[in-house]
Amino acid sequence: MTTDVSSAQARTGTPGRTGRVPKYYRIKQRLLQMTEERAPGSPMPAERLLAVEFRTSRTTVRKALQELVGEGRLDRIQGKGTFVARPKVSRTLQLTSYTEDMRAQGLTPASRVLDIGYVPADEELAALLEMEPGGRVLRIERLRLAGGEPMAIETTHLSALRFPALRRNLNRHASLYTTLAEVYGVRPAEADETIETSPATPREAGLLHTDVGLPMLLLSRHSRDETGTPVEWVRSVYRGSRYRFTATLRRPTP
Repeated sequence: MTTDVSSAQARTGTPGRTGRVPKYYRIKQRLLQMTEERAPGSPMPAERLLAVEFRTSRTTVRKALQELVGEGRLDRIQGKGTFVARPKVSRTLQLTSYTEDMRAQGLTPASRVLDIGYVPADEELAALLEMEPGGRVLRIERLRLAGGEPMAIETTHLSALRFPALRRNLNRHASLYTTLAEVYGVRPAEADETIETSPATPREAGLLHTDVGLPMLLLSRHSRDETGTPVEWVRSVYRGSRYRFTATLRRPTP
């Protein structure tokens, strides 16, 4: 099999001119073909084997693999290797809990508390929760899982003054939203949510079993109850290769 692509050419869009196709791009196309021939979750050959097969350097192979990981075609699991990506988990942008979202996908949700404790509110957080700067905020950091697979790191902030003894009450109920509803009579009714991208930090990559620097989806949610009073501010980091967000758009009423 001949795989030397250094002389491959393609049109650049300018009439009468051609340009060289980068070697890694041609290898990327071959790798993409390989993913289509394998079942989701199947392992890909190691970089060194691909480099031998394609008669190129591991650096070139790695660049092609990284692009396919970033596009969600491949999934790299730290310490295990690179695999054909499974279908992305789809989440509709609406005010539901993580547990509800996962169960709607037919997945078994689970959470692991990474850290929980009280922190003083800085000016930004105090403004979001409509409290005095320096006031106590309960900060809950959880690793969210689906079917045993890590999906997101979620950090929730709530006013300790508005929700006294919340930390203790969380041990008695199945979820945060259930606790808020049954103990405090509070239910989130509306929220502002933003979505950005951010490269995975070493800690995030370790917890989510991915590589440092790969694109993550960064969600910020500021929810309020039916009176417009702030309930929580949440920052979540999702594995970009495993998630897809959808929204229903409606034309505004004149």
